[in-house]
Amino acid sequence: MTDRHRLRVASYNLRDLLEDRAAAARVVRDIQPDVLCLQEVPRRLTTEFTLAAFARACGLYWAGGRRGTGGTAVLTSLRVHTHRTLTSRLPVRFPDRTRGYAAHLVSLPGSVPLWVASVHLGLRAEERDRHMAEVLGALPAPAVVAGDLNEGPAGRAWARLAETHRKVSGDHPTFPATQPTAVLDVIFASPDLVVAPPGDEVHPLHEDLVAASDHRPCWADLALPPLG
Repeated sequence: MTDRHRLRVASYNLRDLLEDRAAAARVVRDIQPDVLCLQEVPRRLTTEFTLAAFARACGLYWAGGRRGTGGTAVLTSLRVHTHRTLTSRLPVRFPDRTRGYAAHLVSLPGSVPLWVASVHLGLRAEERDRHMAEVLGALPAPAVVAGDLNEGPAGRAWARLAETHRKVSGDHPTFPATQPTAVLDVIFASPDLVVAPPGDEVHPLHEDLVAASDHRPCWADLALPPLG
């Protein structure tokens, strides 16, 4: 496999960009993702400007559109081609915070396209399970689901996702950022997608990880099948 068929997918909960945005952008630049799945993107009217500016600071591109995403978003690098985008709101009890997901159908030059979805599940176990079923039902294979599940391997939504996908992001805890003990932020991929050997080792500065958000990011390299 050549580097041109290696796709790096990352996931990051930004805590509404309330912390140090410059530190968060440095963390992303250190990781150098091709596709960045974000959670807790600000839901204010200024998001169209705030998120676009953050994407530029990361060296990435945001296709726009925030309505119905439940605070999720997908950013891409210039080497990635986005064929389609999909956003959907996930029903919650009033007055709970809105939930949703954002997904992009992406490819690299000469590769088979695949869906990459950013999800942020809620605080109720039965709701997380229901939402995960809805997300999976909307994504044809091959697909990657990345985000903050708000639960670990013993959770029902995690188990549902693991029935059809495999975790590719490793076992490093991601929450809380200061001294992480819980694996809440994960990346799962269709079983036919090959996990590529990592490129250069990534080691974002500890002070940036702590200053940027209350979560730490996760990432994985995938080998995309070539066309034909």
